[in-house]
Formats: sequence, structure tokens, C-alpha cells
Amino acid sequence: MEIVLDKRAVRQIRLSAQDAIEEGDTEALREDVLEAFTEEQVEEIERRLDSGDFYEFLTEMLDEWSGDDIDELFELLDAQLGDIGVDVKFEKKGAAAEAEDDDEESLDEFDEEDEDEDLDEDEDAEDVEEEDDE
Repeated sequence: MEIVLDKRAVRQIRLSAQDAIEEGDTEALREDVLEAFTEEQVEEIERRLDSGDFYEFLTEMLDEWSGDDIDELFELLDAQLGDIGVDVKFEKKGAAAEAEDDDEESLDEFDEEDEDEDLDEDEDAEDVEEEDDE
């Protein structure tokens, strides 16, 4: 089974995880993670769990979480669900991903400018060689 959490859900989990890190309370985070899944997804996950309780599953997962790294939380969620045959994908168009996209675009523009400069330098070098030949 594959589940895709949209960017809104991912953003909500990230914000809630940040609050949990700052306040040391994971109750709201547990609720927000639970709400990120549809009713049908929760039912399918619960069918696959030994305990049959997704809320309990989230409690145990959050107990394993170090409580200070948001990416680790997503890795744990992915790994724990993967163990029961659920492949979870996270849309990465949240604020952090948008910033990364902006950085990549800036790098692409920079690379193109460098290539243009390199071409100009090569042409200048050819001109100098032609002058030397004369």
C-alpha cells in the first residue's frame, strides 16, 4: 500500500513537530500526524498493525523519536510504516523545499553565467593564438 501525504499535511506535521521540540509536549503532534491521514488510510494501517490501534502506534513511534530533529521524525514514520507494508511518500513542496528550489535555481543561473564566461575566455584565447600565428 502506498500513501502520499500532501504538502499541507507535511507542513502541518513540521510545524507541530517544531512546537513539540520547543514545548516538550508531543500530544498535539500525535493528533496532527493522525489528522494527516484519511480515515480510509488509518483503517488500512490499523488492519496491518498487531495492536490494531494507529494512535498507540504513533505514541510508540513518538517515544522512539529523539524529540529534537524533525527529519528524524519523518524517517521514523517512514520506517515504522514500511515495517507493516505501508510505503509513505511526503510531498516536499513545503517552505524548506521551496527554499531549496530557489537555491538550485540560483545555482543553475550561476552555472550558466560561468559557462558563458568560459566560452568568452576560449574565444579570447583563440583570438590571441591567431594573432601569434600572424
